[in-house]
Amino acid sequence: CNVQDSYSKKEIENTMANNLEHTSATMREFTLELLKQITDNFSEEHIIGRGGYGVVYKGVLDDGEEIALKKLHHIPGLDDAQFRNEFNHLMRVQHPNITRLVGYCYNLGHQRIKCDDEYIFAHVEERVLCFEYLQGGSLDRHISDESCGLDWHTRFKIIKGVCEGLNYLHNGCKDPIYHLDLKPANILLDKNMIPKIGDFGLSRLFPLAQTYVTIKIVGTL
Repeated sequence: CNVQDSYSKKEIENTMANNLEHTSATMREFTLELLKQITDNFSEEHIIGRGGYGVVYKGVLDDGEEIALKKLHHIPGLDDAQFRNEFNHLMRVQHPNITRLVGYCYNLGHQRIKCDDEYIFAHVEERVLCFEYLQGGSLDRHISDESCGLDWHTRFKIIKGVCEGLNYLHNGCKDPIYHLDLKPANILLDKNMIPKIGDFGLSRLFPLAQTYVTIKIVGTL
């Protein structure tokens, strides 16, 4: 059996067509009120993952589209203009083995807090990145559960897809993107078990949150 012909070619072509169909020149900016509504105010029941960058929630838009909302931790020194620029950079990344970015939310509000027996109003920033929701979950859940099991064809498809996604990030983008934190938890699977690399650009927003050491600069982070 030719694994590439039976698994990769047709499915990747279909996925690429789906990505192109959903790609828009205009970014989708969601209000914080809408995201609170579709996650029941970011309730525990909607949490589908946690990581070094933030907490991930599942929500459903009015048109029925399921999305994964990554509510980012506070990023000191990052202003709205920088956030928008990085979002635009990530939005241009389109590949069947890269998680598709759907939209974002940036909200600056005020909160009344008590400090030294006095109440003051503090600035509160909320940043959320919204991605396509992938029904298969993360790869680590599949390889850590022996009862689940993955046949050889599926394993080959996942390995090949991850390699193609990395090759695109390194060589297919105008400015190369180096993941630097690739692990099974950052590889997501769709309903057809096609792998998609996630968190591929967040190192640009969290330069101090990485768990690696580099000796020299090798590209755009």
